[in-house]
Amino acid sequence: MTREHDRKIIESIPKEKLADFVLMHLRDMWAVDGLYYMGIEKKFGTDEATEIDRFVWEIMGKIEARRIKELFDIKGSDIRSMMKALQYSGWALDLEDKEIDIEKDKAILRNVKCRVQNTRIQKGLGEFGCKPVRWGFLKAFAKEFNKDIKVNCNICPPDDHPEDLWCEWEFYLKEE
Repeated sequence: MTREHDRKIIESIPKEKLADFVLMHLRDMWAVDGLYYMGIEKKFGTDEATEIDRFVWEIMGKIEARRIKELFDIKGSDIRSMMKALQYSGWALDLEDKEIDIEKDKAILRNVKCRVQNTRIQKGLGEFGCKPVRWGFLKAFAKEFNKDIKVNCNICPPDDHPEDLWCEWEFYLKEE
């Protein structure tokens, strides 16, 4: 079977089910990510698992930004263009409850309700210190648009955070 056959299968999905189909596969991707992380964590410890996860997601930030730019023909190198692309990323699409504020030279993304963290807590695993992993992903993603876009982490586990906010990321253009 060819790629064309696969395209036809996807094109045959009823339009009203297409978004659910894509989101299901995103959740599956995150399940695999979590399972491989827990396997590495069990064998080598949390620090090693987090370092491997950070390395992988830093590379994925670069890859995903390039693919999104190409697929959606995003040419800009400004904050708005980068944020438009970021909203198509697997990470941002999977955030259950998010807030995004975009201005000309600055943007903020807040993760209000985190499926990954809430799942870990429900399983008795505690919070995952995802700050280095997400920061690596977001810096690499932003850099694919403009080396002068800086990413600041205002809050992210293992940081203390209020109950109604898991993480907050700020994107801005570095002033010369």
